[in-house]
Amino acid sequence: MDVIIIGAGAAGCFAAIEIKRRCPEAAVTVLERGRKALAKVAVTGGGRCNLTNSFANVKSLEQVYPRGHRLMKKLLHHFSHEDTFQWFEDEGVALVTQEDDCVFPRSQDAMQVVTTLLSLMRRLGVTVVTNATVSRVTPATEGYDIISTAGTWHADKVLMTAGGQPKASGFAMLEGLDIEIVPPLPSLFSLCIADKGLTSLMGTVVEKAQVSIAGTKLKGEGALLITHWGISGPAALKLSAAAARVLAEKNYECDGISINWLHGMDSNGITMMLKGYAKLHSHKKLSSIYPEALNARLWRHLLTRAGLSADARWGELQGKGMNRLLNVLLNDTYRMTGKNRFKDEFVTCGGVALGSLRHDTLEAKSHPGLHFAGEVTDVDAVTGGFNLQAAWTMGYVAARAITA
Repeated sequence: MDVIIIGAGAAGCFAAIEIKRRCPEAAVTVLERGRKALAKVAVTGGGRCNLTNSFANVKSLEQVYPRGHRLMKKLLHHFSHEDTFQWFEDEGVALVTQEDDCVFPRSQDAMQVVTTLLSLMRRLGVTVVTNATVSRVTPATEGYDIISTAGTWHADKVLMTAGGQPKASGFAMLEGLDIEIVPPLPSLFSLCIADKGLTSLMGTVVEKAQVSIAGTKLKGEGALLITHWGISGPAALKLSAAAARVLAEKNYECDGISINWLHGMDSNGITMMLKGYAKLHSHKKLSSIYPEALNARLWRHLLTRAGLSADARWGELQGKGMNRLLNVLLNDTYRMTGKNRFKDEFVTCGGVALGSLRHDTLEAKSHPGLHFAGEVTDVDAVTGGFNLQAAWTMGYVAARAITA
């Protein structure tokens, strides 16, 4: 059996290994348009490779897979995060789970993951061809013909794992195959906010915040990082994933980006805290006493947002001023003026519509033997290792189906 895999990313390389293990006599060739295999894996997680998540605090998969959660619920029964953990540890990659549930190699080096996968492919006899941009996948009498810049191949089975495509033109190789493509859009980006008071605080991190779009249920929770262009960190990135299509429709401009700076505390709790400050520190300046979760610079900024003087005394804080401060802490609203790519990572929503695939095999309904896995499908996740988990899981399921 000849198998062609289009794309040497996480899903493609993982699938290649699984196919060869299940069917050693199969000839498996991976075509990669770039110069190196697994280039994206090498930079994910800030170069440390956040390769999965413990899922310990995931109450519903919809929290972490804004698109594709129903499919992922089915597929994770076949290859879960626990299976991923065991798979890599069996290959000598010791893993560690952080307090935020993200799972990294204990070495904190993404290249250990890259090297492990590449070594396994070499040992198993997988052929990797780089600088091979595929222009067409065409059904043949038996199997498929694949035309690329590096040559033409014939395969009995094809697995497309070409990753997220920034433009619909990235799916041109599938033209004529009657496979529905959901228009691709960025889904993991930080938010540009043109507020000099906020951006002057660049480098400030609030560990537990929530970012939302006013008037919607779209939100992201976690650490929030203030940058020189706006906000980033898990809270902002999770919102960008959940609201990818909504923000695209707004051309990445939105008046209602709301920040809850003390996420985890309700209004009653915050009110009691502020009243406690006023009672215990009545003669001290507002600028000198503030919640532990915030730093002095951010606190001064929030006082200004509430229309309060940093030099005023806590004992002077009355009802209206108290309410304005409470509102700023819970619902500090800014205007989003654009998006900014998150580091060297690029994640998209959109791709091959899940309705075009058989969910048990990830095979195209209209083309037996043509499978899809990973971000090339309309499945994407929030930050935290969930996108790579989808790649491992979908690669595994596709490999199992190809060798069945």
